[in-house]
Amino acid sequence: MGIPAALGAAPAAAATATATATGGTYQQVSDFGSNPGNLAMYTYVPAGLPTGAPLVVALHGCGQSANDYYTGSGWPKYADAYRFAVVFPQTDPGNNPLSCFSWFDSSKDTRGNGEAASVVQMVSRAESLYGSDSRRVFVTGLSAGGGLTADLLADYPDVFAGGAVDSGLPAQCAGTQAAASGCQNGSQNLTPGQWGDKVRSSDPGYTGPWPRVAIWQGTADYTVRPVNGTELRDQWTDVWGIGRTPSTTRSLPGGTTLTTYDDGNGNPAVELYSVSGMGHGLAVAPGSGPDQCGTAGAYFLNTICSSYYTAQFWGLATPVSGSGLPAPSGLTVTGTTADSVSLSWNPVGGAASYEVYRGGTRAGTGAVTGTTYTDTGLTAGTPYDYTVAAVDSSGTVGARSAAVRATTSGRAPACYTTDNYHQTLAGRAHQSGGYTYANGSGQNMGLWNLLVTHTLEETSPGYYVIADSGCPA
Repeated sequence: MGIPAALGAAPAAAATATATATGGTYQQVSDFGSNPGNLAMYTYVPAGLPTGAPLVVALHGCGQSANDYYTGSGWPKYADAYRFAVVFPQTDPGNNPLSCFSWFDSSKDTRGNGEAASVVQMVSRAESLYGSDSRRVFVTGLSAGGGLTADLLADYPDVFAGGAVDSGLPAQCAGTQAAASGCQNGSQNLTPGQWGDKVRSSDPGYTGPWPRVAIWQGTADYTVRPVNGTELRDQWTDVWGIGRTPSTTRSLPGGTTLTTYDDGNGNPAVELYSVSGMGHGLAVAPGSGPDQCGTAGAYFLNTICSSYYTAQFWGLATPVSGSGLPAPSGLTVTGTTADSVSLSWNPVGGAASYEVYRGGTRAGTGAVTGTTYTDTGLTAGTPYDYTVAAVDSSGTVGARSAAVRATTSGRAPACYTTDNYHQTLAGRAHQSGGYTYANGSGQNMGLWNLLVTHTLEETSPGYYVIADSGCPA
């Protein structure tokens, strides 16, 4: 964050050469404007990206680089699957000793100034280079990057259609570095209206539409205390004028509770994801599944793929419009088991076949010739989002349907692999006398340090067992 005690990881080396991931290109872009914030610009662009695609800006945390976020966050996976470009801004120790974005400095995080202005220059350059749709530009960030994300949403609501603040701070919480610690560590005792005023005063005269905002917060975060998630919720629901009564509340993988606040049309405007037991970092879930992403490590915490759910919230998995046949109507979940979901939908005239998408990625390997489909090989107790599109005789895929969600029966095993220190920090274990013990089972995990690593499985809420030989244990 903005103070020396916050994050102490050494900055990783910045990427200087072109790299590829599943056919796309990751590289530095040097000529993006006057750059008053002294930032570096990196981009990831999927192979064959069409013009008019969305654009996502992803801001790293303290002690990290653009390359760290490109490698660990999972955003390139969904750029490939959903077809959008990603900008990865990077700061360095010359701006801040811990390579933190300056979310707390009013000379750098306000409209037209410093780092905020540099990021918007990157957006303009990416729109020019890749033909990105200026109506579908989104920004997300971790920790100090999350703080700057909130500031950018307040400063430039005319630029960003949505945002996601991961383990971050409310917009314009602090105006100086001296005030940053207070924001990180406790409530500012402001009313929702006062929080909302900080957004409204960031771009005076702007009246909307406002960005849609996702908020990710761990309940065991001792670097950016959980109250910041609550204050972000208060701030953006006030800006939207929708109050703090949840429209829906539901459980997601990784001990995550999602609380949604809808706008006047019944569409989600603000979402708060509270991850039980998670410490300070970005929620990831390594794996090859459509709702799995990222690489676990320092400040990339194996809980749930936040990038997947954020992309769904922003609507990136469903194109604004399709070519060819219209979207099928009546997509319905007709049945679930522990490892399968059955679907049906209404026929589309002229359709030769259909394609079913799970989380934006095509499910199965062949064309579906009827109007029913059963998706198999799924994980128990896990929610999945589905859409369907009609395909004409020439092979042109039409518009995708509205999404439906299905949750398989049973309970999904939740497993976490990291060192004993971080298991304790995340609230899955505790230490006594220099040794680490799994919460619930009390199993001895060895010395409380960064050198001993175990896999813990949560077999019931708050009850963990050692599962080094495989999960489920």
